[in-house]
Amino acid sequence: MSRKVLVISSKSPFDGSAIKDALDMTLIYAAVDQQVSWLFIDSAVLALQTNLDAPSLGLKDVFKQLKTLEIYDVDQVYACQSAMIEFNLSPNLLAIDVDIKDQQEISALIKQHDFVVTI
Repeated sequence: MSRKVLVISSKSPFDGSAIKDALDMTLIYAAVDQQVSWLFIDSAVLALQTNLDAPSLGLKDVFKQLKTLEIYDVDQVYACQSAMIEFNLSPNLLAIDVDIKDQQEISALIKQHDFVVTI
């Protein structure tokens, strides 16, 4: 039975392995035929920027892997509107297509899922 799973990332991609852990979690759920969505809030939206040079930042290059999400049928990727504004990001500065949601829409989105994982 397929369940709707929402993975929420809230930590900066430059602070530990939270984005890598969230990516791994997302791909694991997708591999076992769950309907997976991924929501980027707070400083995690910085992981969505195009042209991040992970090796020069001393990080594993998970940023390029974000572009492979649709291969794994992870088509629903969301970003928090207020975080996008806070970090001065616009949709044309992102490496992948995301659906930008305001706080009210995020609350509704969370309620639509059977299981929510926050990393």
